[in-house]
Amino acid sequence: MRPIAARRHEGDMPDLGPVLSRRVTVLGSTGSIGISTLDVIAHARRHYGEDALPVEALTANGNVEGLIAQARKIKPKLAVIGDGARFAELKQALSGTGIEPAAGRAAVIAAAARPSDTVMVAIMGAAALEPALAAVDRGATVALANKECVVAAGTVFHRAVARSNAAVIPVDSEHNAIFQVFRAADHDEVEKVTLTASGGPFREWTLDEMGRATPAEAVAHPNWSMGAKISVDSATLMNKGLELIEAHFLFALPTEKLAVVVHPQSIVHCLVSYGDGSTLAHLSAPDMRTPIAHALAWPRRISSPSRRLDLPAVGQLSFEAPDHQRFRCLKLALDCLDRGCMSPTILNAANEIAVDAFLKGRIGFLDIAKVVESTLDECTGANVEAESVEGVLATDARARELARTICRRMMM
Repeated sequence: MRPIAARRHEGDMPDLGPVLSRRVTVLGSTGSIGISTLDVIAHARRHYGEDALPVEALTANGNVEGLIAQARKIKPKLAVIGDGARFAELKQALSGTGIEPAAGRAAVIAAAARPSDTVMVAIMGAAALEPALAAVDRGATVALANKECVVAAGTVFHRAVARSNAAVIPVDSEHNAIFQVFRAADHDEVEKVTLTASGGPFREWTLDEMGRATPAEAVAHPNWSMGAKISVDSATLMNKGLELIEAHFLFALPTEKLAVVVHPQSIVHCLVSYGDGSTLAHLSAPDMRTPIAHALAWPRRISSPSRRLDLPAVGQLSFEAPDHQRFRCLKLALDCLDRGCMSPTILNAANEIAVDAFLKGRIGFLDIAKVVESTLDECTGANVEAESVEGVLATDARARELARTICRRMMM
């Protein structure tokens, strides 16, 4: 299997002018990654000139107020609200601005298909799959901040990238770090790629304490400012499990070459160990604007507003092995990585439902892993290879419905 992530070739270094002229589409602009992306673009315009990184389209799911404010400031050609019921509000607010309004799921997919150079996929969950594939199919540079496209549909996504001229640049801090450190052309020289995990807010909690954890405690990440769902994934370490599956597809790495280490400071984002005994690490302050700026400018680099790393202020970097007993979700993800087929699709779907149920107070924190494990045990299709988007979405839907049923059983 060839890597999905784009390869950087010697001599592939365009002038900065054409880089700054790239048109950008931001899918999921009102989420944390989308907001950070627009912050990087605004900084580039202040630093390089108001024409830097023109925006083709912005899309949001239901936050029409946020989308309106962003559109008025950043001035895209198109603004799309996924919730069709909010279209009239969007249209009225953008009247006279010259910005085209649109609404609905099909309009989000169409926005990804518009002729921009770079598409930032910042939509969370499996909902990003079809828009991301629309960008891939037309050969865009896809800045991928969504794990689920690769986790839930790795084989299908891989085939789509292989038959197009698309370049996929990972935006997750860990995968972007690997992309910068890992020389894909020298794949055989790599012995191990290690992803770092902060350990989340419950790193030192006992199982009994975790069983009583509230949603507010779970989303209070010690290092990163993220949305509720991904913050809970960090608290369960499912986030790291999903990232291992993603790394497998992005960099064509077998299970035995992947590892996780808990690193509470979130300064080292990956370690790549080579056969000669060398280990190369990527370090930066925990700020998503750093990998976002890298993805928008690749293979060049542009100024960004991200925090700078101050090692004396950090003082100490520590590392420890993850505890699979307290963080069962990480073990479930590792099992799915070994099992393959559509088990990661089921894992991802069940996790989204379980996390949502936890955030709504319907199940406990430790029940998230129980829901995911039961769904993997009971759902059909885990041993079937993904052949199409339709097949992936059908399995995803089946797993979600089963996970909802399991959640209801736990509530009785």
